[in-house]
Amino acid sequence: MSKSTPATIALTKAGVAFDLYTYEYDPGSERVGLQAAEALGEDPRRVLKTLVVMLDGKPACAILPSDKEVSMKKLAAALKGKSAAMAPVSDAERITGYKVGGVSPFGQKKRLPTVMEEAALAESYVFINGGQRGLQVKLAPADAVKALGATAAAIVAD
Repeated sequence: MSKSTPATIALTKAGVAFDLYTYEYDPGSERVGLQAAEALGEDPRRVLKTLVVMLDGKPACAILPSDKEVSMKKLAAALKGKSAAMAPVSDAERITGYKVGGVSPFGQKKRLPTVMEEAALAESYVFINGGQRGLQVKLAPADAVKALGATAAAIVAD
C-alpha cells in the first residue's frame, strides 16, 4: 500500500501534523466507516467518513462520524444551499479522483465546499480517509477544518 497519496501530499503541503494508520479494508463491508473504526480499535465517533453530495446540482463534501447518518436538510443549510442528495458512486469517483471506500476530503481533484460535523471538533483527534482504501490519517479535527477551509456545523440526522 502506498503511503503517499494526493491526500497525504496535500496535508504535508498545508503543514498539517498527521499520523498514518493502515487496516485491512473489507470490500464486502456494509458500512465502510464502521469497519474502519472496528479494525483500528477506535470509537466510531472519532473515525469520520467522507461523503460526496450534490448540493443544488453541484458537488460538495460532508465529513461526519462513521456511526451517524447525514441530514441532507442540515447539510444544505450549512452550505447555504436549498437541497442536497448523495452523489452517484461514479460521479463521486470522477469528481474526487478517489475510489469509493478510499475517498478523502484532502487532495481531491478540485476543492469542494466541505462541512464537518461540529461535534467532531470536541475530539482530541480524529481519523479521516487518507486517499486509499485501508489508509487513514489521524489528526486534530481543527487542523482538518483549517486545511480544508471547511465549515463546522451540526449535520448529523436526529
